[in-house]
Amino acid sequence: MAEWKDAPADAPALHKATVWLENRFPTAFAEYKKHLSEYYAPKNFNFWYFFGSLALLVLVIQIVTGIFLVMHYKPDANLAFASVEYIMRDVPGGWIIRYMHSTGASAFFIVVYLHMFRGLLYGSYRKPRELVWIFGCAIFLCLMAEAFFGYLLPWGQMSYWGAQVIVNLFAAVPFVGEDLALLIRGDYVVSDATLNRFFSFHVIAIPLVLLGLVVAHLLALHDVGSNNPDGVEIKAKKDASGKPLDGIPFHPYYTVHDILGVSVFLMIFTAIIFFAPEMGGYFLEYNNFIPADPLKTPPHIAPVWYFTPYYSMLRATTDVFVNVLVVVAALGALLAVIAGGLSGKGKLAVVVAAVVSIALLKTFDAKFWGVVVMGGAVIILFFLPWLDRSPAKSIRYRPTWHRYMYAVFVVFFVVLGYLGIQPPSDLGTLVAQIGTLFYFAFFLLMPWWSRIGEFKPVPERVVFKAH
Repeated sequence: MAEWKDAPADAPALHKATVWLENRFPTAFAEYKKHLSEYYAPKNFNFWYFFGSLALLVLVIQIVTGIFLVMHYKPDANLAFASVEYIMRDVPGGWIIRYMHSTGASAFFIVVYLHMFRGLLYGSYRKPRELVWIFGCAIFLCLMAEAFFGYLLPWGQMSYWGAQVIVNLFAAVPFVGEDLALLIRGDYVVSDATLNRFFSFHVIAIPLVLLGLVVAHLLALHDVGSNNPDGVEIKAKKDASGKPLDGIPFHPYYTVHDILGVSVFLMIFTAIIFFAPEMGGYFLEYNNFIPADPLKTPPHIAPVWYFTPYYSMLRATTDVFVNVLVVVAALGALLAVIAGGLSGKGKLAVVVAAVVSIALLKTFDAKFWGVVVMGGAVIILFFLPWLDRSPAKSIRYRPTWHRYMYAVFVVFFVVLGYLGIQPPSDLGTLVAQIGTLFYFAFFLLMPWWSRIGEFKPVPERVVFKAH
């Protein structure tokens, strides 16, 4: 039992109340100290470190607005679209709650993409933070599932047909595809059964998993400590009391620091809600303001913008592209055998792996490999801590040309996202195929290219630079 404390008789009422509460709930105060007031973070955080706290803020916004939307939403194929219209038109304040939720979905992905890119820039996935990164990637995967399940709920044209297309992709899985698609839909077509399943996953199952992963992500982060723009471990240099020389308490310094990011974010967020909630059809597609009609297919079906880079990879995987992958696998194996410096057993393993890969590529059709490519684009992120072999964590101390690699990666990712929204074309497919190859080459060749070049000396302590 913790030591009992007594407040002075002349202490302010607030202090007495705090002491009273601390005596009866010491665990809460211990956790507050561990994770806020006595959690030492590097003193050189820059604006890239706003996005972690912003992601937490958007999660709260989504949960709170979601609770109010569920009060009036009807998960019934005959009533769902009308219930959304009822929320927008008749529920007091319903329109702003709905727009906060829909805008929050896009804001969530914007913030998370920037948060992950910061981790990529500064090597936040490197030892000892591998588990922090893995939890983060699992959160990203959960977000994609949550957004996909929520996408059907308005029961508009794009909701219905988008879900139809995405669920049908699972039918491309060999042997079990049809049964898997049937299990997900709950019927032979997207119907009321699908809507009820997606509603239960969106409202209950996925949020519970998501909250657990967020807690695990934060606990793992606070156990090993935060990374910083220099990629220097601040725990290596401590004063006589055991406090990091280059660290400052998270509260009040970074709680106040994050208020700036929150303020700017909320100004942009509210401006979008009040003046451009559809964001030109990117946040809310215009076809989704039309009730779902199973007998009328929209001219062009595309997912919401945050899925389009992966959707573009799916569409880029044609029979010709599969043949290109066969050639790439063969050339890669040949290069590894000739110039890879492998032993005899290593060369044999590479040849066997290449032969098996080529055989599989030629066995299954392009639609299946499109699903594999789309899923692999997310799954490969989990392996990033072991793919990056650079001597320096942070981009600051890597060769200058590494920055261009990251810049080209971002450009291709944005281009893939844009092409995924557009109707398919020959030129667009070709560009998407090049972008897909670069995306995977960026990660799969990282053990090689991340070690090349002249690296700058990494300082022993952080280099503090104000914003």
